Amino acid sequence: MFDQMNCIAIRFTYVVLMLIGLHSCINQGQSGVIELDTPSDDEDVVEISPRQFAAGQMELGQLTPRDFNTVVKANGMLAVPPQNQAEVSAYFTGYVKNLTLLPGDYVKKGQVLFTIENPDYLQIQQDFLEIKGQLSYLKSNFERQKELIIDNATSEKNLLKAESEYRVSLSRFQALEKKLTLMNIDPNALTGEELTAVLKVFSPISGYITSIEAGRGMFLNPSDVAMTIVNTNNLHIELKIFEKDLLKVKRGQEIRFRLQNDTQKVYKGKVHLINKTVNSQTRTVDIHGDLLGDEDVKNFVPGMYIEGEILTEQSERLALPEEAIADIDNDFFVLVKENDTIFRRRLVETRLGSEGYVEVLNADDFEEGSEFLIKGGYNLIVE
Repeated sequence: MFDQMNCIAIRFTYVVLMLIGLHSCINQGQSGVIELDTPSDDEDVVEISPRQFAAGQMELGQLTPRDFNTVVKANGMLAVPPQNQAEVSAYFTGYVKNLTLLPGDYVKKGQVLFTIENPDYLQIQQDFLEIKGQLSYLKSNFERQKELIIDNATSEKNLLKAESEYRVSLSRFQALEKKLTLMNIDPNALTGEELTAVLKVFSPISGYITSIEAGRGMFLNPSDVAMTIVNTNNLHIELKIFEKDLLKVKRGQEIRFRLQNDTQKVYKGKVHLINKTVNSQTRTVDIHGDLLGDEDVKNFVPGMYIEGEILTEQSERLALPEEAIADIDNDFFVLVKENDTIFRRRLVETRLGSEGYVEVLNADDFEEGSEFLIKGGYNLIVE
């Protein structure tokens, strides 16, 4: 009996101790030693305790007036000037004999790109050598007839015939000479032992091969493009602006643009040329710009689409630091303070920034004096 009473007393003591411990934990939570999460049903509400605020080195700030340029929005692409792009074809028909290059290969001006073969090339060379051999005789005969006519030792008919034969042969010789030059055969060095049925096609510029349309064994006509070569050293910006914005744009104005697949990085350029013609269908004007400075531009290739802005007149606008704004699927958000610990995620409309600040287009949507989490809140916005 005594043992049962002792066991009951021990159990009662254990329960009392548990209740005391629980009460102590609750009191500790109320005193701030242990904090309990109290998530809100509103996904746009974020609760930040003073301890979290200090540990995250967070900072508050307000919309600040900053100097911004009025901008003209424009879309376009990166391109190269006409002299930096070449479509290579053969001047003469023939079968592709040797081609070892691939798209992406770099070639130098004058480098052999491929060879073509055709037996007809032999006839052209033979005709040239034959007319070359006859020409010296015809010229000599013409000069002799001119001397004889002075002494009345020949007729005018013979002189005219000799002159005609020489002039016709000379014209044919010169035509064949130019044709051999186009075939990349040196007419002055050509002999009967060096006749060839294979021609070399050389690169007209230095650059990268962007496409190859020919293949070994393919028959090429002079109008067929065998490959395309692009020199990216003088890559430039090609933009289109609407007719209504034309008077705002001037040569030398700054261009800021982003690549379509990388909206975070901003690149710079300047207006170089403004087309003087308005497209009658789209009512747009072409703007050509020079790329500036950034090492990354060396990795750009022609045809990349860009979204840009041309900076025109300067004015003062309300802005926030770039760090205060988070990009979520191309929508931009900030955290606005509602009380000591509660912040609300709000949508903002922005445009390209300047010197670490981004202009807020919908500043009127926020009450005057609103405080924003301008540092340390990026991860809280995107979560």
